[in-house]
Amino acid sequence: MIELEGVPELIDPVMVAAFEGWNDAGDAASTAVGHLDREWKGEVFAALDAEDYYDFQVNRPTVFLEGGVRKITWPTTRLSVARVGGAKPRDLVLVRGIEPSMRWRSFCNEILGFAHELGVEMVVILGALLGDTPHTRPVPVSGVTSDPDLARTMDLEETRYEGPTGIVGILQEACTHAGVPAVSLWAAVPHYVSQPPNPKATLALLNRLEDLIGIRIPLGELPEDARAWQVGVDQLAAEDSEVAEYVQSLEEARDTAELPEASGEAIAREFERYLRRRDGQPGAGPAGGPGGHATESGTTPEARDGGSYLRDTSRDSSGGRTRPSKPSSRGDEQDGTDSPDSTGPSGAADSAGSADSEDASDPGSGPGPATEDE
Repeated sequence: MIELEGVPELIDPVMVAAFEGWNDAGDAASTAVGHLDREWKGEVFAALDAEDYYDFQVNRPTVFLEGGVRKITWPTTRLSVARVGGAKPRDLVLVRGIEPSMRWRSFCNEILGFAHELGVEMVVILGALLGDTPHTRPVPVSGVTSDPDLARTMDLEETRYEGPTGIVGILQEACTHAGVPAVSLWAAVPHYVSQPPNPKATLALLNRLEDLIGIRIPLGELPEDARAWQVGVDQLAAEDSEVAEYVQSLEEARDTAELPEASGEAIAREFERYLRRRDGQPGAGPAGGPGGHATESGTTPEARDGGSYLRDTSRDSSGGRTRPSKPSSRGDEQDGTDSPDSTGPSGAADSAGSADSEDASDPGSGPGPATEDE
């Protein structure tokens, strides 16, 4: 039995969740929820028992000093409430944590118990995956749902994915079976620049969230961070002609794939979104482009200082030069690092370019298969 004491009655609450790990390429999704929590000064009201869901040899606790006293922070999932002001105030229930190591069904049931007690009207789960998408283009963000009616009324894709999944996919299905409207938003992160942070992908997720739930999100320094991130990656890519050539091939494939979208109807829809943002209506993020995608980007100070952002795709195991190869679509052929499912809601994919990708109908929407290495 979940008892919530000290939590006020909420106004039109929406739950927004993100989980570190397999579903969080470049830490883009968890950073987005953290940004919401900071900007609106969310107040934590609950934390799940870490003993129930986490393997501490996988997600280790940390020790720190506070006033000379040693304390321990345990890996867990926390829930907070943030009130969004304005002409039509509403509340957000923010869920941020680490993908659990065990007992996923119980984990989802506990999250849904809070959603029920708080009167949550819709659950939005943020995710990010690695894909064959160029860093120089707007970040593809796909919105998917398992609910046919919700897909039709909110202009979302209905997922047709079949295959391995992560906690994002499991939680979305749990919401569907419980009768709670649920949507997953997936941002595609370039596989060759997968190291966190990725402020451009975070910005794109927040812009799409604005459009989905009709609120204006204060972006703070994110637009500048995104611009700096792209400038830094541009500089690093320009230093290697083969990497630059590979990026150019991704750009050409992306541009070719998007040509059918340049219809009169699509242009009109994007222009309407642009006008909403310019007029300061809900979803009018100052740095977002039409359609909820970030239009400007750049690099963080770490990228400007050099070398940790670009994966070296131009050297073979013997140290010789090779042409950058496109990542394999099979997870067992990757470098083995833990990362999101590139095909859908969980993050590991058989084909991010497939229209049948999970929870995102190819959330990465890149011109080629997404990778599973992060």
